[in-house]
Amino acid sequence: MRILFLGDVMGRAGRRAITERLGALKARLRADFTIVNGENASGGMGLTGAHARLILDAGADCVTLGDHAFDQKDMVQFIETEPRVLRPLNFAREAPGRGARVFADPRGRKVLVTQVLGQVFMKRPFDDPFSAVDAVLRAHPPGGLVQAAVLDMHAEATSEKMAMGHWCDGRASLVVGTHTHVPTADAQVLPRGTAYQSDAGMCGDYDSVIGMDKAEPLRRFLTGMPRDRFTPAEGEATLSGVLVVTDDRTGMATAVEPVRDGGRLAQTHPAG
Repeated sequence: MRILFLGDVMGRAGRRAITERLGALKARLRADFTIVNGENASGGMGLTGAHARLILDAGADCVTLGDHAFDQKDMVQFIETEPRVLRPLNFAREAPGRGARVFADPRGRKVLVTQVLGQVFMKRPFDDPFSAVDAVLRAHPPGGLVQAAVLDMHAEATSEKMAMGHWCDGRASLVVGTHTHVPTADAQVLPRGTAYQSDAGMCGDYDSVIGMDKAEPLRRFLTGMPRDRFTPAEGEATLSGVLVVTDDRTGMATAVEPVRDGGRLAQTHPAG
């Protein structure tokens, strides 16, 4: 199976890139199943129901959220009616929606998708992500009840993401980090067959400070004082993520590669 995962959609620029280019990207990569993290798609903070529908209509089979899952208040009701949108598994127990679900690709092959929030350097404590993931993976072994299992690790610390990758090695098809908006160069297949990348990056304008227009973040760094709100940058977005190829029999990865489509990150500047 060929699974495409795209990182955090950032504001209007990210939404525009998804709606205009996701279909062609899926066709070029021959993706069987596509997951998009949409937690910053609405003004850089959270996801509205309308924008979730837009991402799904553009070709996403599943949309994951993150620590901003319910910043947009209508998501509280919307997620109960749309099973293709997942909130973090280790969010508050009373939170609406689900943090894990089994989907099917067009050929009927089963794909488990789940997401957890990290604990290190995050603004508030969440339940232990390792025990939460362990329970879900034990119930859905790849190559058994599902043909593939994907974990979106939404976390700040690369060390915590790497630890999760090794914790899941041999039990998940792909562990991929989100949240920092900066794609990492460590895509690899771990020793027991799990594909891993510390951060998928964002689907947004990289002429920015992690997706935000540069002016206000720079002012705050230089003066220590806020003046305006952060607003998402609106230049051409790069669709950033990872493509993993899995073995249907074992559920393990046979290949993994970073994805960069359009925008600044797709441009090359070879050294002379």
